[in-house]
Amino acid sequence: MSAATASPAATLGTSVVRQLGLLIQWQFRRGAQMFPLLAVVQTLLAATTVFGYGLLVGDPPPDAALFLATGAATVNLIMVGLVLTPQGVAQAKTEGSLAWMRTLPVPRWTFLASDLVVYALVALPGSVLGLVVGTWRFGVTLSLSPWLALAAPLVAVIATAVGYSIALLLRPQLAMLVSQVIVFVVLLFSPISIPTQRLPQWLATAHEWLPIAPMADLMRASLVSDVFSMGTRPALVLAAWTVLALAGANRALSRRT
Repeated sequence: MSAATASPAATLGTSVVRQLGLLIQWQFRRGAQMFPLLAVVQTLLAATTVFGYGLLVGDPPPDAALFLATGAATVNLIMVGLVLTPQGVAQAKTEGSLAWMRTLPVPRWTFLASDLVVYALVALPGSVLGLVVGTWRFGVTLSLSPWLALAAPLVAVIATAVGYSIALLLRPQLAMLVSQVIVFVVLLFSPISIPTQRLPQWLATAHEWLPIAPMADLMRASLVSDVFSMGTRPALVLAAWTVLALAGANRALSRRT
């Protein structure tokens, strides 16, 4: 009797996993032509982040070199999630593929999960390249934490979740505009490649409530664990943004059109 009782639940679980796997495959195939171009963009972003800042600062002191080297890896993760994800989802809304997917008889959360997996996997290679180039250019020594295997995918997923929510909750044109603004904020006005102390006070205060600085803190604490650490407050802010982004995206996907 126990086997018969467990059978429907096991069948349902297998069905959901299969549906998620098929959606992930579909998303990869749908972006087959875009992903090579995205790889080129990530390569250029990693190189320009490292060498561009290098031209500005010359040979930085050790503390600044650590920020620049680890920042290159973090920028790639965040840019894919907060910039490229809204653009991709906005395009899917415009062309109608997102509306078509929502007609499929599968749980709405599987749409979000499949996109989170795809964009996180797309972001990781560029982040690794940025880290390699950054450590070589600035001559820094890393002290990798075992938590890096969880921290890097987590940052990619959180950034993607926030970007996904932006694209779902805003009109496509507005989502594209917001993503362009985020480019400038991430590259020039966020404590990823520069310390928070160098920002204006009002901007530093704003970053205490935004997810960018905590994501950078998490990556630095995982890449150079003997120098940086993750504080309790940034961890709580990051957790709150994760919950809000996932809940917002799931609610937007569940709305009737």
